[in-house]
Amino acid sequence: MKPALQFRLHQQLTLTPQLQLAIRLLQLSQLELETELRQIAEGNPLLEFADESEDAPADDEATPETEYVQAPSAPEAAADARMDSDDGAEWSDDGGGSVETPIDFSAGSGSGNARGDEDFEPQNAAPETLQQHLLWQLNLAGFNPRQTAIATVIIDALNADGYLADGIEAVLAALPAGLDASLGEIEAVRRRLQGFDPLGVASLDLRDCLRSQLQQFDDATPQRELALAIVESELELLARNDIAKLARKLRADEEEVAAAAALIRSLDPRPGAALDATPVEYVAPDVYAVREGNRWQVRLNADAQPRLGLNQHYCNLIARARGDDASWMKGQLQEARWLLKSLESRAETLLKVAGAIVRRQSAFLDYGPEAMHPLVLREVAEEVGMHESTISRVTTRKYLHTPRGTFELKYFFSSGVSTEDGGSASATAIQAMLRKLIDAEDPRKPLSDQALAAELKSKGIQVARRTVAKYREGLRIPSSSERQRKN
Repeated sequence: MKPALQFRLHQQLTLTPQLQLAIRLLQLSQLELETELRQIAEGNPLLEFADESEDAPADDEATPETEYVQAPSAPEAAADARMDSDDGAEWSDDGGGSVETPIDFSAGSGSGNARGDEDFEPQNAAPETLQQHLLWQLNLAGFNPRQTAIATVIIDALNADGYLADGIEAVLAALPAGLDASLGEIEAVRRRLQGFDPLGVASLDLRDCLRSQLQQFDDATPQRELALAIVESELELLARNDIAKLARKLRADEEEVAAAAALIRSLDPRPGAALDATPVEYVAPDVYAVREGNRWQVRLNADAQPRLGLNQHYCNLIARARGDDASWMKGQLQEARWLLKSLESRAETLLKVAGAIVRRQSAFLDYGPEAMHPLVLREVAEEVGMHESTISRVTTRKYLHTPRGTFELKYFFSSGVSTEDGGSASATAIQAMLRKLIDAEDPRKPLSDQALAAELKSKGIQVARRTVAKYREGLRIPSSSERQRKN
């Protein structure tokens, strides 16, 4: 063993900073992209958003010109996004090299984005939470200070459905120091809370919730006692809707049992859900699929694209800068150009991938989920000349608006099942067929999984009973015994 010098040649793939930036931007959703770009723009004076320049004063010296990002003029950016739907397989190009759908990050959707009163968002009051609603009632309930303290802890421990999921012991552990209460005292307060609006809150489980709601009915309510007996010991039979067996076990008339079951079904198993303050999330589509004549065209949502550009005022200062200032500003300018180029690449890639998906799933757009074709990432990757990982990034949290609704791009990918004619049917199409068959069945004689498999076989789709059961469970459709209605 002795020290020595050796020379070796080897090749290694390295991601450049530009490529790393492009990959990172590609996988971001609209909101994440906006946040990322604003963070970058805060540290780079050569980048500016359109809304910032509009808010600037009108003085020539104080209002630098801004050059905003626009899509590349390559004709394939739009030509690849058009399809001749007569055969559902070929895209159409007018051959003139014109761009039908230029990507303009500075343009709106044409709906009128003029600044003014329309820019002010409505300031709605925050919705009342379940806890706030119960605390308001607590202040009017006449509880003594000790009971109020216990009730406050119980209310704070309720989940979104209104249940005390962690049990009474958790309430005992969370009581303020110095407040020694027994489990019996806590239980007494909890039962009083169950009578608050909405009825059934602070329940320990489903049986307790339904029981507390039934106990609020007058004793003279028909089938009240029978409904209480069902809730107490026969909820499983009720879930299967086995009225005959319920009648035998409870020694009651089937009509009375059916009426009691209807009474139970009128109750609310999730009393707190009505006051759920979770804000509704709205999705803005990244891409539109629009039918014009006999063609499906794919267009980017211009309003969803970042209106980011170069600040020409600061760009012009680079020529007059000297020393370290000049080097720093040139570096910032180079990074800004890389960013804008990455945004253009992101838009081109998104449009190209969405176009390939729409081309392959044109039957879905024309006829609905039952016409969905099997599709995997590899097929789209081969068509657009990209890696599967790139397709996966593009289709994650990116949304396509169609006449049939707005869907995540991943929705259009589905595994296939062989058919008798040698073709294949997607899992999405099979699920749509199952739902249609179940919706049309006789509720007194619902179709079993085996019968559903036979119906699909008659349509040329070979699928096993266990596969039907898996798809049915994925659709959250009960089994045939639970769907059966005898009255």
